[in-house]
Amino acid sequence: MAKPIKERVEGLGEYLRDQRGQAQMSLRQLAELADVSNPYLSQIERGLRRPSAEVLQQIATALRISAESLYVRAGILDADESGARMVEDAIALDARLTERQKSALLDIYRSFVGEDDATDAELAATVTTAHQEEA
Repeated sequence: MAKPIKERVEGLGEYLRDQRGQAQMSLRQLAELADVSNPYLSQIERGLRRPSAEVLQQIATALRISAESLYVRAGILDADESGARMVEDAIALDARLTERQKSALLDIYRSFVGEDDATDAELAATVTTAHQEEA
């Protein structure tokens, strides 16, 4: 059974506060980066307001986290719909990986979750090529 909206909004607020703390940002700093007012952001964090998808996107961008994770916590998306996208976003945002490595990882991931019809031989070739480029 889905959580009531009040519980989702409160959970979202806690999550945002935790993420802001991990980013070592003040409420004012996050509000400025997300282009929302201090009082509005404070109300979101305290579970008094349910932000729109657009505001969640701005906050996610400012915190450098996945907007989809915020959408799930706010009840805008189901967890099942966003899981794959979060993995793909994490791969795409990892600065330690080359573009070729990112492409290979995405191909492999999509083959495992059934979103791509790549054969095992194609995946092996992609991984081998990416490994050779690193060497």
